[in-house]
Parts: sequence; structure tokens; C-alpha cells
Amino acid sequence: MEAKNEQIASSAQQLAQKNLSRRQLCDLELIMNDGFAPLQGFLNKADYESVVESMRLADGSLWPMPINLDVDKAFAASVSEGDRIELRDREGVLLAYLDIDDIWQPDKTREAEKVFGTTDRKHPAVHYLMDRAGDYYIGGKVTAVEPPNHYDFKALRHTPAELKAEIEKRGWKKVVAFQTRNPMHQAHVELTFRAAREQEANLLIHPVVGETKPGDIDHFSRVRVYEHVVNKYPENTAMLSLLPLAMRMGGPREALWHAIIRKNYGCTHFIVGRDHAGPGQDSNGQDFYGHYDAQELVKEHEDEIGIKLVPFRQFIYVAERAEYIPKDELQSGETELNLSGTEFRRRLQQGLDVPAWFSYPEVIEELRKTHPPRHQQGLTVFFTGLSGAGKSTVANALLIKLMEMGGRPVTLLDGDVVRRNLSSELGFSREHRDLNVRRIGYVASEITKNRGIAICAPIAPYEATRHEVRELIGQYGGFIEVHVSTPLEVCEQRDRKGLYAKARAGIIKEFTGISDPYEIPQDAELDLDTSGCSPDEAAQKIILKLTHLGYIK
Repeated sequence: MEAKNEQIASSAQQLAQKNLSRRQLCDLELIMNDGFAPLQGFLNKADYESVVESMRLADGSLWPMPINLDVDKAFAASVSEGDRIELRDREGVLLAYLDIDDIWQPDKTREAEKVFGTTDRKHPAVHYLMDRAGDYYIGGKVTAVEPPNHYDFKALRHTPAELKAEIEKRGWKKVVAFQTRNPMHQAHVELTFRAAREQEANLLIHPVVGETKPGDIDHFSRVRVYEHVVNKYPENTAMLSLLPLAMRMGGPREALWHAIIRKNYGCTHFIVGRDHAGPGQDSNGQDFYGHYDAQELVKEHEDEIGIKLVPFRQFIYVAERAEYIPKDELQSGETELNLSGTEFRRRLQQGLDVPAWFSYPEVIEELRKTHPPRHQQGLTVFFTGLSGAGKSTVANALLIKLMEMGGRPVTLLDGDVVRRNLSSELGFSREHRDLNVRRIGYVASEITKNRGIAICAPIAPYEATRHEVRELIGQYGGFIEVHVSTPLEVCEQRDRKGLYAKARAGIIKEFTGISDPYEIPQDAELDLDTSGCSPDEAAQKIILKLTHLGYIK
């Protein structure tokens, strides 16, 4: 037996290994457990092109979302069609084999236009596609070895087969699925309860616990909320199960995809909301999708899928009745009470009361545990600007002022210091600069997560990488980007090391601002030109901004 195991291990070592990203792990899990049926692997080229163009696999099966194994150029060059590769998690555990059908470089612009209806990078899926996903796709059938391991909420994680068995065990004949990536409050309970009652069905609360929209509340907090909420329904009418899906926020196509997935999990009905899975507004302030586009697309295909659409009805709280009702049932003279999502978040951020009619005390208590008022949260102040702009000088002044105030630990991650201690092996190619900034972002995210203050002062010349760091840190606390916009000529005048002169002479290659571009931030919270103010004054402007935003009290 030992000899056989050694032979297997020796054979396995000869295969190329791909450690999967979080999104790829979510996709692989749902491929292996049939949540993505009829898929048997990552899409090959023919299926991918057909899905992009017509929302169907090459054999005609309805499937609206490309499920791709994206890789970088180096990995693509290291394997060939017909090879078998190992798919491993981030700890190196072997989860599956993939037998390669195709390796190709996709037209990402075409994919973005057809699948998401836009090339605007403000759409999270477009940003991921253009700036984070690998440039090559590998397609082929997957052979499962073992499912990804989850240490959290094990009793609430069901495969499609397990959930179907549980539904049968309970004697449920019709099941309405409710998709959510947000905490549930009283209006959601009323909406879902009525939707199930009107269909004479039971309710499955089926929240996404894979990747959702950047900035969403973490799934640990949300699941604790759902565990409280599921007890608000009459006994044996509702159950909670978790879906390890990586959302794309793809609007109508995503809604149709969600419906197919819920059919695979044994549901007969599916609630589709207004602007279902919509990512918000584009760079021009316009909605990416129409409010009812998702409902219309699901309705068009519900017979083919075999699951019935249940349109979302907007519920409001009426003061005179002291209850929630559908908005279209509001009578003349009755008072509608409303608390927007923005206002709810403001009250959480400032530690203010939330009305009892809006949510349940235990839900608010859970959310306050992980989302305290802003002045108790961690945050990152992220400086970006040319060499010599004054980033390090202002960052040091800010460090001292924040330490004077006390209350939270403060750490300075200066670009030069990080280069010496964390990134000494890196050069100054675009790839290495991005890696250095990502390392800074990772350390800052850990500081922020633990409610400290991180001050980062790299050059960080590329917008896409800064956006990636903003997303990483923003899920744990505040992210304040400070563009130190000191003009190039002033930076050159200040240059004590003669770096600009060497760059202009061609001695230093790929120097930001001379032979390599600096992409001006589009969404910085603060713009500072240090040619017109002292470090003290610049630091004070940042303090005032932090106070205005509620991070300093």
C-alpha cells in the first residue's frame, strides 16, 4: 500500500498545479456538486463563445454566465491541450483534476459588452474581468477529488443533493427560494412570508456566502443575522441554507443564472427583485440595468428552466396600522415610514438608534458587533503621488498627530521602508510595483480589520491596483485615498537623490512621471498640493477630513 501511495504521489508531482482564487474555488465547488448543472467543468472555447453570444452552451442548453478558469500567460504557456492539471485550494489541497480541451486568449471587451452590457470598470464584474482575471482561459472537464473544506456554519451548508433530501424529509412539495447578500430586516421577513403563503409553498432563505459586491457586510455577520431571522417564521415553514456562489452582479443574466441554480437545489419558485443583482450606477450616474429587466428575462425562460418567477413586491411600514403592507395597498391619508439603506448605515456608523419597526433588536445587536461606529473602526489613509511629492513627510506628520490623539494604534507603511523590509527582492517593473502595493494593501487590511490605523505612502501609480487595494481594505473599515498632487517640476526641484536627473538621462528605466505613467486618481477623498502648504497644514487637512467623515470624534 505504501509503495502504491508513493507511486500516486510521484505521478501527481508531474502534473501542473493551479492554486485557485476565491472566485475559482466557488465556481469549482458548484461545478463538482451539480449546483452549476449541466456544467461538468470550466467552459471550453466553443461553450464559452456560445454563452457569451446567446446565453446557451454549444449544445443549446440555457446557461447565461461564462464560468472560466482564467490563468496568466506563464501558466497558459506551461500546459497544452490534452494535459491534465491539478486544481488546488490556497493551502495546496488537491480538490480536482481538469483535463484540458482548450487554451485561448478571450476577447474580454466583447465578453464585458455581451454579458454585462458595459465596459465601464465601475461595474465590479468588468473591473474583475479587465484588471484582475488572467489573460488566458483554460476549458475542460473536471474530475472531483474532494470538495473544498469549510470550517464555518457546517450544518447550514448543503449540496443540491443534500438539500433535496432535506426538502423531501420535511415533506415540502413547493419551495420558494429567496436570494440575498444583505442582512434581513422586518420588511424582508414580511415580503418572503407573504410570497411563500401566496404560492402555498415553504420558504428557503438561500443567501450567498461566496464573493458578493465589494463593500457588502461580511457573511459571518450576515449568517448570524439569518439565524435569528429564520426563527421569526412559523415553525416548519422556512429553512436556512448557504450558497457558496461568487456573484458577478450581472443584472438580468445573473438573475436567470440564479434561477437555474435554485432549480438545481430543488426549488420550484424563485423571488426576483427589482434590479436583481444590479451593481448600482455607472460612471455617469446612470443605473447599469433597468428595474424590471431581470424579472422580464427570468419570466421569458421560466418554463424552460422549470422554476416559477415570484416578482418582488415592495413592502412599507404604515404607522396607523403598525404593520408592513405592499406599497400598492397604501390608502389615502395613511403614513408611510421609511428608512433608506443609506440612513440605516449612517445610524450604525454613528451609533444611533434604529427604529424598532425597521428591524429586530437581535439583528441590530449582531450588526453592531462587527460594524461599530466609525470612530471605533479601523481605517487606512492611503497616500499616492509622484516621487518627491511629499507623501512620506506628510504621512509622518499625520502619524504624530494621530498618536497624540490616542485611542487606536497607528502604523506607518512608508514606501521606501516597505521596499527594504517586505519587498527587497522586487524590481520596478509594472508587475513588481503592483505586487509591492498589494503587499502594502494586505498589511494595511490586517491593521484595519483589527481596528487600528494604517498610513500608507507608496507611489502607487496605477489606478486599477489602487482600486483593488481599496476593495480589499474597504471590507474591514475605512479607506481614505489622499492624492498628493504636487506638480512634477516641484518634485524634480526637491529631488535630493538625483533620481529624476538619472531618469531623464536614461540611467533609470521605467521611472514614474518620466518614462512610466502616473495615473491620476479618479476617486480620491482628498487632493493635496504640498507646494502650497507645510506638512503640518497638510496633515491638519487630513485630520479635518477624517473628522468630517466620522473616523475621529
